[in-house]
Amino acid sequence: MNSLSDPHMEPSRLSKAWNSNMAYSFRKNPVAVVSLIIFAVIFFMTLFAPLIAPFDPYDPRSFDIMLSEIPPAWSDGGEAQFIFGTDDQGRDLWSAILYGTRISIFIGLAAVALQAVLGITMGLIAGYVGGRVDSILMRVADIQLSFSTLMVAIIFLAITQAVFGSETFNQYAIYMLVAVIGIAEWPQYARTVRATVLAEKKKEYVDAARVMGFGPLRIMVRHILPNSVSPIFVISTVQVANAIISEASLSFLGLGMPVSQPSLGSLISSGFDYIFSGSWWITTIPGVVLVVLVLVINLLGDWLRDVLNPKLYKG
Repeated sequence: MNSLSDPHMEPSRLSKAWNSNMAYSFRKNPVAVVSLIIFAVIFFMTLFAPLIAPFDPYDPRSFDIMLSEIPPAWSDGGEAQFIFGTDDQGRDLWSAILYGTRISIFIGLAAVALQAVLGITMGLIAGYVGGRVDSILMRVADIQLSFSTLMVAIIFLAITQAVFGSETFNQYAIYMLVAVIGIAEWPQYARTVRATVLAEKKKEYVDAARVMGFGPLRIMVRHILPNSVSPIFVISTVQVANAIISEASLSFLGLGMPVSQPSLGSLISSGFDYIFSGSWWITTIPGVVLVVLVLVINLLGDWLRDVLNPKLYKG
């Protein structure tokens, strides 16, 4: 007998996922579908940038100052080999955008991962231990939230650049951006996880875990934390978009990625002085890519929030 026709056969995990309420909601939401497709295209193109990009924007030998400010291929004066034209250094803008978007996405994902680790840890400890520990951690979170991410980042990065010098700063700029953006935004996770812990630690399954002799660490990680997964996913999508914007803003101000290692922010910054001289593409095209990237991430976050919140989701 063919096992595929057996009505009693256990469906595969892939089949269960495809037929789940979340997958059904996703298929019925054209905005979410289009957003995911666009994000997937951008992500995989940047992931395989060394294979797709016709030039290496990190190699000074791949661009010529005599080829600077060539307009896009579809404009008058454009050349077919430079699809999006060249920047003020004669660097192929298409290649620079591919590599730059990869750096921006990496910084966004890494910074959010750091935020999540710090915030989830603080939230679990504050909610489960309670008392004075909870008060201290939440006051620290309140103080952190009273300062904007950009203000904290600007002060820290400006001091770091002044102390260590531009050369050393540029060498470790990507790690400094991840650290400062990650540390500045951890309270978002901490407050959310703490609220979940306060609600969950009074339930019977937590009391049962204590009776069975499980330690606080196991109870927090194995039993309480899984109930915070849904809000954590929603926060993460929003925070990735915010981290990418923060990186672009800092790079635009000259406190982020150097011109030799382009990100979307540094590309926009490098062409800003030329936008009124006619070389609009140097700033405009990376700016459009940044807007599209952040927009699709936010749209996916909105869909995820609606699906995971029963009060908002209407099927």
